[in-house]
Amino acid sequence: MLEHMTRRAVSPVFVGRGVELETLGEAYDQARKQATAAVLIGGEAGVGKTRLAGRFAEQAAQDGAHVLVGGCVELSAEGLAYAPFTAALRQLVRECGAAEVAALLPDGAARDLARLLPEFGEPSGDGETESARARLFELILALLERLSERRPVVLVIEDIHWADRSSRDLIAFLSRNLKTAPVLMVMTYRSDELHRTHPLRPVLAELGRVDGVVRVDLPRFTQDEVAEQMAGILGVTPEFARVDRVFDRSGGIPLFVEALLDCGEDCSFPDSLHDLIIGSVERLPEETQRVLRIAAAGGIRVGHALLAAVSGLSDVDLENALRPAIAANVLQVADGGAYAFRHALIREAVHDELLPGEHARMHARYAEEIDRDRGLVPPGRAAIEIAHHWYSARDDLWALISAWEAAEKAAKSFAYTEQIQLLERVLTLWDKVPDAAERIGHDHCTVLERASEAAFLSGEMEQSQKYVRGALAELDEETSPERVAELMVRMANVKAHKGKPGILEYLWRAERLVPQPGDVRALVLTRLGQTLMCADGVAEGTALTEEALRIARDMGDEVQEADLLINMALGHSINGDLETTIALNEQALAMGRRLKSPRIILRALANNVDALDNLGRSEEAVALALEGEKLARRYGRFRHQGTFIANNRAEALESLGRWDEAVEIIERSLTMGPTLRNRWHMLRVRADIAIARGEEDLAEDILTEVGAFSPHRDEQTQEWTNNVRLRLAWHLLRGEPLKALDVLETALDNPPLARKAMLAGRLLALVRYVCDAAAPVASDPVARVRELGDRLAVNLGDGPVNEAFGLVYRGEFDAAAEAWRRLGRPHVQAKALLHGATVAAASGDREGAIARLREACPLAVALRATPMVTQIETLARRVGTPLSDPTPSEPVRQADLTPRELEVLRLVAAGRSNRDIAAELFISAKTVSVHVSNMLPKLGVSTRGEAAAAAHRLSLLDQLD
Repeated sequence: MLEHMTRRAVSPVFVGRGVELETLGEAYDQARKQATAAVLIGGEAGVGKTRLAGRFAEQAAQDGAHVLVGGCVELSAEGLAYAPFTAALRQLVRECGAAEVAALLPDGAARDLARLLPEFGEPSGDGETESARARLFELILALLERLSERRPVVLVIEDIHWADRSSRDLIAFLSRNLKTAPVLMVMTYRSDELHRTHPLRPVLAELGRVDGVVRVDLPRFTQDEVAEQMAGILGVTPEFARVDRVFDRSGGIPLFVEALLDCGEDCSFPDSLHDLIIGSVERLPEETQRVLRIAAAGGIRVGHALLAAVSGLSDVDLENALRPAIAANVLQVADGGAYAFRHALIREAVHDELLPGEHARMHARYAEEIDRDRGLVPPGRAAIEIAHHWYSARDDLWALISAWEAAEKAAKSFAYTEQIQLLERVLTLWDKVPDAAERIGHDHCTVLERASEAAFLSGEMEQSQKYVRGALAELDEETSPERVAELMVRMANVKAHKGKPGILEYLWRAERLVPQPGDVRALVLTRLGQTLMCADGVAEGTALTEEALRIARDMGDEVQEADLLINMALGHSINGDLETTIALNEQALAMGRRLKSPRIILRALANNVDALDNLGRSEEAVALALEGEKLARRYGRFRHQGTFIANNRAEALESLGRWDEAVEIIERSLTMGPTLRNRWHMLRVRADIAIARGEEDLAEDILTEVGAFSPHRDEQTQEWTNNVRLRLAWHLLRGEPLKALDVLETALDNPPLARKAMLAGRLLALVRYVCDAAAPVASDPVARVRELGDRLAVNLGDGPVNEAFGLVYRGEFDAAAEAWRRLGRPHVQAKALLHGATVAAASGDREGAIARLREACPLAVALRATPMVTQIETLARRVGTPLSDPTPSEPVRQADLTPRELEVLRLVAAGRSNRDIAAELFISAKTVSVHVSNMLPKLGVSTRGEAAAAAHRLSLLDQLD
């Protein structure tokens, strides 16, 4: 192996780029403050992107940063899956050791990294393919975050224009989420290669919308900078005329400046950029040129042993052949016993010199040698390298066989998008290989099935659907019922992910195809039972789930048994039997812990958070959710399952009137790429708060996105019920009770029968409010709607929350308000008080009306429920009595509160947060917190909402006038 022996073809002096280095330095400083996630360096080929990134990396390392470097690898049309991250991981393992890296990861997560690097042992075999890629992404994020706890991290990723789809997705994911750790990604790409359909274009567009992502467009050198570069290379100051000539010919591109100087004084200007770059190669000995062409077929970087094997040269002969290329700085000695072309453009130019027959022979030789000894390439790369070389060699037989093998390898690495590309190659080559099925051991339909699964797992639903249809067209239900049934389930899953109707049709067809007990019937029944439960078929869905549970137990499949217990709990939850729901989830939770299954544990916890909130135990729900979120982070599953738990916490916080916290959770979770259904769940909670606060534009946007205005009825009970309820609230907000009444007349005609409190009970309460608002002008339609509502009311489930909603529906507003007070739900309490006041005012009970309004007002103000505050104030004016009580029974003297505490109290009563109060009063948020803590015991209260109520009740705010 040759040592470093290059002559000076590159300037030893770093030229220019002061503005760009300053931008990178500022981004690094911001990253240390957790305000910047990534820098994108774009520029033409040869303009110096790698040199700039390398210079910055040196400076960052000197400043104490941990610098990791990875590059994307071009392999024909497909990139090497996760190549830059695998390279960075390999560097980290070299520096720290696999055990130390594994210690930074969530419990047991290192086994997932084994799919990228064998140093982490045997890959996990949990079979959770649907969440596998999301877990891997979160794992890389967690590793960077933990690593940055020691010192800032800079991750340099070069040539992302060659990045594979999985790497592009991971880059986008990290850019969105690396904002809570001192980590900076620096990425380079060729801007001149981004044609209209280049796959990097949408990624750059997405990153451009992410806060904390900075773009640097690297310009060509000025003439003065070219002169400085030339002086560095030549060792003397060049003549002006020569600088002028080189600048004119190179266009200010540093690589071309180097090539022109390498030509010498008598070099004529080449006809093309290719000729300019290849000129330095053509002046080398013929044997050196031949070996360089062989090396170029292997890629920008080739190991010494692999190049020796392909060229057929001994170590000594290979070194002698390469020595002139290294001296001319065409090739460089790299780490790990490898040679690397100094620039990708040089490698591309040399590769273009291969004759057609030579091209095929060279790539075939690489494929044969790597297949003979897979240790000739870095671990994990052999299969894709072999597939690339056989395809480049245009050998259809071996291209098909190797693509199939590489697709299997890609699936094990969760590189599903690369798996699809390879399977598409198999399908394209299929008819060119007469015995293709025998060669890979599988029929054409299996390839379609695998492609449909890979597309589904990568989120490409249209592709998945296309492959499912193709596979179904080749199968006969009579001879292959189980295969057809599995494809029917996949088609149903695709429709569910797309939010399209027709899910049950496919699942029922699948069920009829597999009447006998077995794993396929259990799979079908699991999906069918769950779907029926969510689509107003709880009894039937429960029966099918019980059958699936028996099959799972007979087969000894405890993981499936635990999943089915949770599904059973779902049915009881929709039916309003929440105690049984909690018991079944606890049973599944215990199994999950015994089986060490994070997915089961988190799923059971998430569903119990919802159950507790529906039981009125919302504080307990919040506490359990926090426990679940902590576990999700520990397991490396926060962005997959943790966000679902966080949304359930947001629902409980919305119930408790802690709306700012709920909004913060939702907004943070929405940035983490939730599935479509989960996104809709989050948005509906946000819409509830938006409507209550009078944020009309935001509410309208959300209701449009979640389909609340759509004339088509959602098949799922929860989605349908919540959409109807939100639309009713929207119309009431806009003062359109008759439109709300129209929605109800249609919706309550054969509605899905849910007995769950936060579904049926909450909807029924709104039915009452709509009817009360519309009664003066539409008595007959109101009577019809109330009749329909009465039928629903009979089926309400048990529990304090449903009881309180039932009181509202029956018009027992005072009792409802008291029930909500006991449950700690201020918004619905204030609403019940407002409607109770309206009834009292209508009956002439002015004192009763104003007493209720005085109790409701501070609750609404603290929530910043502006529309309700307006209604309260309007009714108070109509009654003719001020909201402030002039003779409080237990006055608190102004002297009891300091002037500053009174100012803080005024802002607390206005619903302002500590941060808002601090900004207005020019004090710190911590000081505000101290004032609030001192103020609460003086008022004899324990919460901010109660403080606001006391301030109004005791007329303390009047003291500020």
